[in-house]
Amino acid sequence: MNKIAIVGVNNSLGREILTLLEENGTPADTIFAVDTNSPLGTQVSYGEDVDMDVWNLDDFDFSSVKTAVFATSEEIAKRYIPHAVNKKALVIDCSSAHAADANVPLIISGLNDTQTADAKKGIIAVPSPQVTQIMLPLQKITENHQIKRLVINAYMSASVYGREAMDELFAQTRKIFMNEPIVDDEKIFHKQLAFNVLPQVGEFIGDETKYEWETNVEIKKILGSDVKVHANCAVIPAFIGIGEFVNVECADDVDIDQIRNQMRDTKGVVVFDKHVDCGYVSINDVQGENDVYVSRLRQDVSVENGFSFWCVADDLRAGVAQNVCNILKNLLKK
Repeated sequence: MNKIAIVGVNNSLGREILTLLEENGTPADTIFAVDTNSPLGTQVSYGEDVDMDVWNLDDFDFSSVKTAVFATSEEIAKRYIPHAVNKKALVIDCSSAHAADANVPLIISGLNDTQTADAKKGIIAVPSPQVTQIMLPLQKITENHQIKRLVINAYMSASVYGREAMDELFAQTRKIFMNEPIVDDEKIFHKQLAFNVLPQVGEFIGDETKYEWETNVEIKKILGSDVKVHANCAVIPAFIGIGEFVNVECADDVDIDQIRNQMRDTKGVVVFDKHVDCGYVSINDVQGENDVYVSRLRQDVSVENGFSFWCVADDLRAGVAQNVCNILKNLLKK
């Protein structure tokens, strides 16, 4: 029995995971679509020809599946994952509910797949999208160099907050063009996001915001606690995608041409770096793409053994859904 439950199919990430599974040829009859507060008769599309019934999460029996993917909020994950684990389903958690749990491996497919064997609690976590799109280009660099410090400036679209946030951005933009007040459309961001940049992504946890904290904790969990991480996250008026400037300091000498070649040799990473006008990739260029794109790769002369790069990715598809599907593929092989 290799059946899979996808929990959260009515939100943007859940739909993206279903889309990728269908594109990869996963049979519809091996998948259960599940969501909260799903009335009888609710359906979700699976490709162009199939409509799946959506099971209500409160009533779903996880003993009928081998693996359960939770593409939900942290609150839902914390509440329902224990039910799935108790029914012996292996859980892949897309929220940050288990980011700091030492007994839950944090997996980026292609980087540390072997750590799935350390899932002592029956749970595998996947990193936040801003972390995945940093760590994939650094995959071969971590094999050849010791990274001492990372400084990250992340520019995140409304999609990191979900579909309602994307709707709010659209409503704000429309009302500004129509010269109408937007006060009724500041429920999620609590400020004007349209034509603006907000230096807060998630609630504050001490001096850091939630996404800055996640970036710090998750990278240290993947690379080891000795690495120093400083993350700055801002939300920008884009619907989908994340762009990041990343400064890397290593313990030993680095050659920028070797770094470029190592990134080019990494599966899932595309280096497009031309030192001319528009010789880089932007957020708008990568919507619907499965890969992480790297540009503006250069030596960081402000520190010894440093370099920096710009990376962009579709946060829903390349940042999370592709990683989940690759993990599922590896699990099914076993």
